[in-house]
Amino acid sequence: MSNMHNSFRQKWTKCGTIFVFLLGVPLAFGQPADESPDAERSLWQRETLTNNWFGLGRRLEQNGISVGLGLTEVYQANLRDGTESDVARQSGSYDLELRLDLETLAGLRGATVYALAEGSWSGGAGLESAAVDSLFGVNDDFGGERSIDVTELWFEQHWMNDRLRLRMGKLDLSGGFECRGCPASFDANQYANDETAQFLNGALVNNPTIPFPDNGLGMMLYFSPLPGWYASAGAADAKGDARTTGFDTAFDGDHDYFYICETGIVPLIRTDKGPMPGSYRIGVWHDRQPKSEWNGGSDDSDTGFYASFDQLVYRENTEDKQGLGLFGRLGWGDDDIQANSFDSFISGGMQYTGLLPEREEDKLGIGFAYGNTNDKGAFSANYENVVEAYYNAELTPWLRVTPDVQWVSNPGGADAGGDALICGLRAQVTF
Repeated sequence: MSNMHNSFRQKWTKCGTIFVFLLGVPLAFGQPADESPDAERSLWQRETLTNNWFGLGRRLEQNGISVGLGLTEVYQANLRDGTESDVARQSGSYDLELRLDLETLAGLRGATVYALAEGSWSGGAGLESAAVDSLFGVNDDFGGERSIDVTELWFEQHWMNDRLRLRMGKLDLSGGFECRGCPASFDANQYANDETAQFLNGALVNNPTIPFPDNGLGMMLYFSPLPGWYASAGAADAKGDARTTGFDTAFDGDHDYFYICETGIVPLIRTDKGPMPGSYRIGVWHDRQPKSEWNGGSDDSDTGFYASFDQLVYRENTEDKQGLGLFGRLGWGDDDIQANSFDSFISGGMQYTGLLPEREEDKLGIGFAYGNTNDKGAFSANYENVVEAYYNAELTPWLRVTPDVQWVSNPGGADAGGDALICGLRAQVTF
């Protein structure tokens, strides 16, 4: 066996040993209890590593200021085929959030300001470009080498007891709102929408047939005329760049904007163990950015449709959130546009919270995604699909560790390189 293979296996064995040790500590010894309700929480019981900034955070929240910091570290290895096997990569990111309640701070009822700063690092090129070449992307958290970027900065106003909401500024269109506590608008999902805590594959984070622009200047409107029913619309700079202010492209006179509309219902199924929420959404998008067509022309009317759902289908009891949830997505795009790698898409899966006894906060997720490659494109395979499974283990309330495995068939829409097997380990710390 070559030295490269020995080194690779040593790294992977070491990574697995560390995970087993970390997971074994709380499983074996449990978490210590507070001696009294007023006692300072121990390190193992804190919601955040710094105990909400050593107590300062609680005083800030009383004055309308909330600050949060999270760090995510990902280690992945392609164990077979793809473009190159026996390749491992490490990457990480952080999210620094600031939320200002302007009603508390300045008496502006229903007004909020939100800012998000992000940074990322890696040991060179990501596993995607180095070994897999998937159209979906096997690590949606990968951001390359960026020290800090203000990726979101927006103002939000609520009216009519939060039934009408307006958000404008530099925003993430897929960030969306909530209806009855469930994620809504746009392409949100309760069980497949967060690469730091759920699936890592991009096809199980957002619908790949929707060409969401990078975070840029835009506006979103949400209205819930009846309980459990909402409608939402948004528009944003189609050429947005999360690393810039966005003024240079949003107001350059070209009117290259991305538009999206969505409506959905959020039913609550009543059971003897409590309500089981779900969300059912349909939407349409339109991209005005000029795009090349396969016939050699150009089109500024790229349009597509999508649908999605998530539904809690089983609750273990009335006291907590343990139970089984299902999700699914559908998408259609214009196959005349060269940039549209997929003309149709489907995904689905499940998440179980608290599957193991005494592990009520752990989450097991299994998902499948299938993208039908554009028949007019230069793809040797007519599809790419992925099956992904993860187990998100809460070691402490502020530290979660997630082993993850992905099987990608026909990565890159090609049948020559062979299916790829990617195993990974993710750690998420909340400060």
